[in-house]
Amino acid sequence: MMKYNKEDIIRMAEEEDVEFIRLQFTDIFGVLKNMAVTVSQLEKVLDNQCMFDGSSIEGFLHIEESDMYLHPDLDTFEIFPWRPQQGKVARLICDVYLPDGSPFAGDPRYVLKTVLREAEEMGYSFFVGPECEFFLFQTDEEGHPTTQTRETGSYFDISPLDMGENVRRDIVLNLEDMGFCVEASHHELAPAQHEIDLEYGDALKTADDIMTFRMAVKTIAKRHGFHATFMPKPREGVSGSGMHINMSLADADGNNVFADQTDPMGLSQTARRFMAGILGHMKGMAILTNPLVNSYKRLIPGYDAPVTVSWSEKSNRSSLIRIPSVRGKGTRIELRCPDSAANPYLVLAACLAAGLDGIKNKMEVPESLEGNVFYMDEERLTEKQVELLPRTLGEAIYAFEEDDFIKSILGEHIFTQYLEAKKKEWKKFRSAVTDWELGEYLYRY
Repeated sequence: MMKYNKEDIIRMAEEEDVEFIRLQFTDIFGVLKNMAVTVSQLEKVLDNQCMFDGSSIEGFLHIEESDMYLHPDLDTFEIFPWRPQQGKVARLICDVYLPDGSPFAGDPRYVLKTVLREAEEMGYSFFVGPECEFFLFQTDEEGHPTTQTRETGSYFDISPLDMGENVRRDIVLNLEDMGFCVEASHHELAPAQHEIDLEYGDALKTADDIMTFRMAVKTIAKRHGFHATFMPKPREGVSGSGMHINMSLADADGNNVFADQTDPMGLSQTARRFMAGILGHMKGMAILTNPLVNSYKRLIPGYDAPVTVSWSEKSNRSSLIRIPSVRGKGTRIELRCPDSAANPYLVLAACLAAGLDGIKNKMEVPESLEGNVFYMDEERLTEKQVELLPRTLGEAIYAFEEDDFIKSILGEHIFTQYLEAKKKEWKKFRSAVTDWELGEYLYRY
């Protein structure tokens, strides 16, 4: 990440003919928000004088206490390559502050930065690599999204089976123009499903990059006549879209503390305790990794998504946590339950905090679960003392309420607002009459 000061930003805006600046932030539900200003307001922006109405953002403030300020992170200055090259559009990712100059406790980016500081105090840096999946669907005659596709492509297929190849290429090239390092891109398992993997790196930058990535994917897909969606399970009978998170810790010298050459697996005690912390808090933070009613349509056996609170010492993709085969500097763990709708700031904050809790309290990782977990019945899982992940948003809500540790990480504001919103979402779903119910029961009864 580049290091900029105010003078750098002003100079680059002038040299690059920037006309508009988009000030971006993320709400507690993982939705990207922004305010656009002209370059004439740039000095005011850089002096942290840009105010907005926080009561209009769901989960932020009430109308009687609505003033909030955007403090731009200067190192996030980027020009959008897909916008006109005359009168260019740039962006700055912002932290949200209150009028008294204190950080807003409901800002997800602040939550992640707080946990990262705790890790730093313990001597660790947190590195992550996301695997981002999404669908490209056709639009109707009026440009509205559908769930229709004309393609039949599957894993690693190429054109003509992969009809989104050109879209994906355009996305990657635009991301690279913005300074992203894209490790790989390919067609995924389901028709119209795609994956783009971002470079392993600093957790805060990666969370920022995920939000920018989602915006870029949607914008560029629209230019090609497609609708890109990060809805976890838009079609039944096929795999849903995940956002697998690869994680590791480094010490002050940059050494990967998950690696241990003396261990038969090449895996350190620190890594095991980190995993134990995540496994111990997984049910409580499932509502963060899998935040929607629809998220739990993905977490069912047979569709390449985990269903148990388990780990595998082998590269077993049916487990919740697997250990990729690379060792040494590349040693990492992969959490496979997060989906493409999750708020990356809250997910990474929860994962890191849970892992650090495992280290601090010397938690013991359970026995490695081998074999295809999808084919294990509940009796066998009970015998091995393996718990199931929440199977509905309702179960996730209950687990969330019961985990005081996760509440302490999020803080009272986010915990309360998030819980209230998810309870409303679950209530609305439970009262809805679906097409499946009509098809199943309307004629029969």
